[in-house]
Amino acid sequence: QDAPELLEQALRKKTWQPQVVALSGNTDCYQPAERRLEITRRCLEVFLEFRNPVTIITKNHLVTRDTDILQELAALDLVNVIVSITSLRPELTNLMESRTSRPKGRLHAVETLARAGIPVGVNVAPLIPGLNDEEIPAILEAVANCGGLWANYIMVRLPGPVRALFQDWLERHFPDRTAKVLNRIR
Repeated sequence: QDAPELLEQALRKKTWQPQVVALSGNTDCYQPAERRLEITRRCLEVFLEFRNPVTIITKNHLVTRDTDILQELAALDLVNVIVSITSLRPELTNLMESRTSRPKGRLHAVETLARAGIPVGVNVAPLIPGLNDEEIPAILEAVANCGGLWANYIMVRLPGPVRALFQDWLERHFPDRTAKVLNRIR
């Protein structure tokens, strides 16, 4: 038997216990290629078929394309969607996350999902002291106005060589804030 057949047999066993799967713990599952490839959409169809709970974390408005499947999962209490919002300032989002949806698109995603009855909240992430932390109240208010149910934050992490890359990025784009940001992170 091939791997897909074995997997399907395992999933159909009465002893199989579904466990929450998190999509996008490390990389956004709604990358630009997802528009064409629909890998995430096909995964959601499998989660629905096997009644497996799933959590999605994304920075991309493209998540709204899958509202139909997400509604079905929500009706079974099997899904949570988390939209990461770094800033409400498009210019900062453009510098930090150039290939993601702008803030207005992310808020629209929260609103679209909430209106469809899909549990949705936000991560204020990455939270960078001295750069975007002052926006927390405005982000939370905007998300609440769009129907978001909860909010979390994730501090910026600078493991290994990321620290030097981040510092270089800060010096290029925010030379007047570099020392303040690095000191607050420390």
